[in-house]
Amino acid sequence: MSDQNKAISVLTMNTLAFTVCFACWMMNGVLITYLIEQGAYKWTESQIGWLIGIPVLSGSLARLPVGILTDKYGGRPVYGLLMLISAIPMYFMSQANSYQEFLWGSLGFGLAGASFAVGIAYTSVWFRKERQGTALGIFGAGNAGAALTSMGAPFVLQRLTNHGANLEAWRTLPKLYALALVVMAIVFFMFTYPRKVENGSVKTMRERLAPLNNVRVWRFGLYYFLVFGAFVALSQWLIPYYVNVYFMPVTMAGLLAATFSLPSGVIRALGGWMSDHYGARRVMYWVLGTCAVCCTLLIVPRMEVTLPGKGVMATLPGTVTTVSDSEIVVGEKRYSLKETPPTWSNADSNGGMMILPRRAYWQKPVVNPGEKVLKKQLLASGVSVIYFQANVWIFTSLVFVVGIMMGIGKAAVYRHIPDYFPQSVGVVGGIVGVIGGLGGFVCPILFGYLLERTGVWTTSWMFLAAISIICLVWMHLVIQKMMREKVPQLMRQMESEHKD
Repeated sequence: MSDQNKAISVLTMNTLAFTVCFACWMMNGVLITYLIEQGAYKWTESQIGWLIGIPVLSGSLARLPVGILTDKYGGRPVYGLLMLISAIPMYFMSQANSYQEFLWGSLGFGLAGASFAVGIAYTSVWFRKERQGTALGIFGAGNAGAALTSMGAPFVLQRLTNHGANLEAWRTLPKLYALALVVMAIVFFMFTYPRKVENGSVKTMRERLAPLNNVRVWRFGLYYFLVFGAFVALSQWLIPYYVNVYFMPVTMAGLLAATFSLPSGVIRALGGWMSDHYGARRVMYWVLGTCAVCCTLLIVPRMEVTLPGKGVMATLPGTVTTVSDSEIVVGEKRYSLKETPPTWSNADSNGGMMILPRRAYWQKPVVNPGEKVLKKQLLASGVSVIYFQANVWIFTSLVFVVGIMMGIGKAAVYRHIPDYFPQSVGVVGGIVGVIGGLGGFVCPILFGYLLERTGVWTTSWMFLAAISIICLVWMHLVIQKMMREKVPQLMRQMESEHKD
């Protein structure tokens, strides 16, 4: 078989294996939620959070050592063994009864999340530099495994348990996932071929970890914290966001949240192609810039702000004879008042789409008939109200754009790695994956903390806008520095032309 056919076969198996591993990695989000809803276990919210988050944590932390092993032994044996090893704790999840047993099982099968690090390294060694972005983007489409679990696992659980009538039958689900991992590992070994990075000079562990001293690695990690970590966090956070901010039922909230998460896996392949054809750096400019703009727009909350407005003061002293919503009469002097707009009370229930904030202004009497007033005494206070609908469809459209950009950005970040670290793709890809995975674990905690302290749901967008701007500025400053070092004359000429 030619190298090209082998490369296609490896890419296909890598992508399928990553899809299966990612689906398994996300199992607890469905399984634990289902068991709690059915009353099988009485765990606290913090315990539930740990059970859902612990596979993400263990899979993220395992990416670095798995990446090192991939550089040393090659992707084929490491990937296959990883799936087989992950299948063992996955199977024992079916036997779990206590919280501790669920916790240890989750910690074990979470290793499936480390498949990303080995897959990135194993894919990159089969393709030339100019095609690596497209190949890695196709491989990254395996993120769709999360959607397969979120959409398919609830249906499977309903069928297995006869809609809750035979609840103990839930134990078949982890067995099915374990079987999928074993079958995938066997098929993987059948249709892949050995290859690893040839680097005879790297022998010791210290030498293998040497790239981690490069600041560029941690900069890529920060990019991935945003485009992957925040993506994973928002996939979970948007459901309670829609429920609390827009008063939606959970089913509708889940459907709208899916418009953010589902397209990302497919669009990642496009991100790889764009990185090959336009350059990963240019793509990242668009990704970070768009995320910064959209997140900034999402910061403005759904709100109604009441402010002091222009009042009405008496021009002459006298006795108040008439007070109504439209005028105040003091002696012979009539003072006209601006009345409350009749449609203001149902500003958000008229079904219209409001893009810009709406402002209303009226005056409210503060005096009563028979009251004596002095010159320049306040007769009616001014009320100015600004209402911003934060229309749900505009909100969803902006969130959809953020999801698309994050999908493209995930491919663009990893397109950088083979260019700058061709002999350490596994190690660098591993640490970048660790940082991104930790973002998925940490961001929901940060979002919750910000919400608890401020009471404002849009603080999550404030945080993401700040991270986007930091990444964008840092990348631009680095590029400016590189330009000055490599082509100083051209930079001086460009700066001179800009001043003119």
